[in-house]
Amino acid sequence: MKKSLFAVAAATAFAGAAQAQSSVTVYGILDAGWIGSNTTQAGASSVSKVNTSAISQNAQSTSRLGFRGTEDLGGGLSAFFTIETAVAIQGSTGVFPTAGTGNRQTFVGLRKNGIGQISFGTQYTTIHNAAAATDPGQLNNMMGNVIYDKAAGATAPSFNSGMSDNSSYTVRTNNMVAIQSAPVMGITGNAFYTMLNANSTGATTTTTSGAYTAGINNQTGWGLGVNFTGVNKLLVTANYQSFKSQNPYGGLSYSAAATTGGTYVSTATAGASAINGVGGSAAFGTNVTDNQQYYAATYDFGILKAYAQYVSRSITSVYDSTSYAKRSAQQIGVRANITKTIEAWASGGTGKINPYGSAGQYANFTGYQLGANYWLSKRTNLYTIFGSQVTNNKPATSTANPISYSANNYALGVRHTF
Repeated sequence: MKKSLFAVAAATAFAGAAQAQSSVTVYGILDAGWIGSNTTQAGASSVSKVNTSAISQNAQSTSRLGFRGTEDLGGGLSAFFTIETAVAIQGSTGVFPTAGTGNRQTFVGLRKNGIGQISFGTQYTTIHNAAAATDPGQLNNMMGNVIYDKAAGATAPSFNSGMSDNSSYTVRTNNMVAIQSAPVMGITGNAFYTMLNANSTGATTTTTSGAYTAGINNQTGWGLGVNFTGVNKLLVTANYQSFKSQNPYGGLSYSAAATTGGTYVSTATAGASAINGVGGSAAFGTNVTDNQQYYAATYDFGILKAYAQYVSRSITSVYDSTSYAKRSAQQIGVRANITKTIEAWASGGTGKINPYGSAGQYANFTGYQLGANYWLSKRTNLYTIFGSQVTNNKPATSTANPISYSANNYALGVRHTF
């Protein structure tokens, strides 16, 4: 539960003018404990195993510090803002991360009662907001969730901070304007547009080894979502978002074909593991279109809450429509209060990856997760989480050996919210 620490009355300087009320809430999460993982990767000619164990952080929730405020402007109109940064409990160089992903959310906006709101800044996407409301594990940072995939891989089984994008969808973007409608008969609409228009030609040369050496990505994106909420029982959500990162002066190399006298040609392809957040990268790719969709439903039976989720993502080269990677997954789960102080959840899902036109391998994967909370108070809980996932890659050619990957992740920790 978030606690409002102070409220300041903003008095008008003119007699007879309306008095506006402003308030600021300081909130946050601190999460730490024991975290371990075991990973095994079987390659074409060898098997590698990595086991890790550490007193670490952020297994259930990413630690953070935030400030949230509103001001009543009168007539049903209000202004609002949020500033939220990650907190490094185990950081040796400072409490606040200096990387770009340290900024979790920072935005300002206006809200009109009965109509809706508009906000500008670094914000969550429509899919992430929908997933946060419909995920049985509440988007924790452990393995085993095929929708909110946080696996780092056998060669780098680091404990995820929760800041990076996962392989299923884009979590947040900068330069966003977001719109949310007021609920009408249980239906709420959401939309966003993100834009960073900047291109440069860069340096060129006419030698056989020459290439464009500079250029800035022109990045745009948009998203739409709709939520239907029944009477404390049913929630259904449908969301679609698309991003495009294009640089006409990037991904080109010089070809000295005798018949053409030399020309610049595209060398960009849509790889399956390093584009716009796929594989944990928060950076946009170059010359790709990234389409994402998410559908989910929850139903509260009283003794437990049931969940069903589906996500799909397709990333395509703007130079070659036959070169693209597609990932899809489906998951079901439950969450229940066992006693007044103990709650538990479980989820399981399957999925597949199809890297058309790239050097990657087709893959099928499965995952499951189990977890429980013991609530010491409304703001403090002990937790235990176990997650497991297995990926089986099909050979890219008839002569290649298949590659398999399996991992499990476990944690025991304490989380305090304020």
